[in-house]
Amino acid sequence: MYAAENAASGWRRDLAWAFVTAFIALAISAGGGFRAMTEGNGDNDSLLRLVQVRDLLAGQDWFDLHQYRMGPKGGFIMHWSRLVDAPLAALITVAETFGFSSSAAETFAKIVWPTLIYAPTVFFLVRATRRFGGELTTLPALVVAAAALFFLAICEPGNIDHHNVQLMLVAASLHFLLAAPGRQSAAILSGACAASTLAIGMETAPLVAAIGLCAAGEFLLRDNHGANVARGFGLGFAGISAAVFAATVAPAAWSTAACDSFSLVQLVLAAVSGLGLTVMASIDAVRSSPLRRSVALCLLGLAVIAAITLLFPQCLRSPYNDLDPRLRSLWLDNVSEAQSFLQLALEKPATAIGAYATPLIGLALVLRSLMRGDHRREVCIVGTLLAAAFAVSVWQVRGANFSIALAVIPLGSWVARWRENVRTAPSAKVTVAMIMAWLVSLNGVWSVSAASISTFAGGKAKPIASSLRYTCEAPGDYAMLATQPATTVLAVSNLGSPILVHTQHRVLAGPYHRNVKGNLLVLDTFSSPSAEAERIVRDQHVGLIALCRADAETSYLAGLAPNGFLATLMKGPLPSWLEPVAASMGKPLELYRVKPG
Repeated sequence: MYAAENAASGWRRDLAWAFVTAFIALAISAGGGFRAMTEGNGDNDSLLRLVQVRDLLAGQDWFDLHQYRMGPKGGFIMHWSRLVDAPLAALITVAETFGFSSSAAETFAKIVWPTLIYAPTVFFLVRATRRFGGELTTLPALVVAAAALFFLAICEPGNIDHHNVQLMLVAASLHFLLAAPGRQSAAILSGACAASTLAIGMETAPLVAAIGLCAAGEFLLRDNHGANVARGFGLGFAGISAAVFAATVAPAAWSTAACDSFSLVQLVLAAVSGLGLTVMASIDAVRSSPLRRSVALCLLGLAVIAAITLLFPQCLRSPYNDLDPRLRSLWLDNVSEAQSFLQLALEKPATAIGAYATPLIGLALVLRSLMRGDHRREVCIVGTLLAAAFAVSVWQVRGANFSIALAVIPLGSWVARWRENVRTAPSAKVTVAMIMAWLVSLNGVWSVSAASISTFAGGKAKPIASSLRYTCEAPGDYAMLATQPATTVLAVSNLGSPILVHTQHRVLAGPYHRNVKGNLLVLDTFSSPSAEAERIVRDQHVGLIALCRADAETSYLAGLAPNGFLATLMKGPLPSWLEPVAASMGKPLELYRVKPG
């Protein structure tokens, strides 16, 4: 009875402290004026997420994921899940019920939602660290986790895309898997969280696969206790996958296979793997010996491979396989978060250090534990998931959000050991070692130090030519455009989401891989001679052209086609079929009206 009460008070205390760290981060952001919202106004994904929520609140069908205001006439179907739209729409509705204006209600949601994600993410990381390294890890894990999330800015107010939710669910799935022995409910919750993060976005598929392999490993190596874990995980994974499929996929699309969003593909694979694991872990004859468990798992693996190979072979290709080569070059070669470790290290070494230092240290600590004979299930599971996250981040740096957060677990345990050393055998040498352990475990220390060294090595920092007030990221930059009669606006893809958020217009381009036709139309228009550009503009019923001279994509496209329409528009003279919107000249966002043909 006492142990149960102590455990209950422990998780309540951890949750309370996690919310304290979230409120501290919120206060710091507020003290800075919520810069992500008031200056940069969030990233493109957060902006388009808000547009999607607005459409839902305005009456667009729950199952209809078309973005009608982006791309050619009719728009295109977004690959995002409604699972993130729902809580944001609920927060906005609640705020409006209490008398908030629509704008204030949206601001409320953009502040509250990331904060509500921040706290449980810290909580799950702290609880997982405690399972990994013992009770003494609580304080180090709390500090290191809170600092990691703060410097990642993934839960900063204004960030309402789905990546922070996915990180929280991965941390939750790991925590519940570590707590699963003796607790069938924890195993079920681990599988449920793994299915949920996959349903929100397919970019976490490698991490979900790693968690699933760990659950299968439990079945293989731990007799009946492992069978209980595997059975619960498989049940939770398959059950939530089925529930999400029914709740978010329109009945008319149940037979449609989509590799980049939750569809029949993911449902079939979840049913085969999840239910297969549950069934084999429930059969006494199968789990009675290591050999039989090994054979059963091999057969299950073959069944999963056969299902995807025979039924959905298209999903075995690269997710960018069908992307037009010109768009692949434009995005993958120039977007930082889509670059590989090698590209980032060559172009932005300071950024690379901040993204990879703490995960590398975390992996080294796990490897050292294994080499010293610490083969506890907690070490193996955390090591497997961290290695998977790090591998993803080497392929694309956006995966560093997960590897940095998961590295908190071995790092927090490491700092805790040094703190205990200071308590039991105090000396100047041990104290210095503890301080160094603290410092190298904080991701922000690496980021700031690397940036400082880079600036020092390069001499005096160069003035930034494109400050926020000139890069068309501030909401006010779109005020003039918002006063113009509704039409289709021709602009580079970087400006697509901001235009949708701040105006009533529609756009052709936006940085989303399913909007191939719209993005190619803009690319062709800006790179073609003026006469061809006019033909495309009139065919697409474009009424306005928006030009942001300081935007990086604008400079890139103009350099790509120095004799093309965009380069001509920037240098002059102005084509005869365009006229400037006089009030916008000299502003960050210049507007040009298409004359009647």
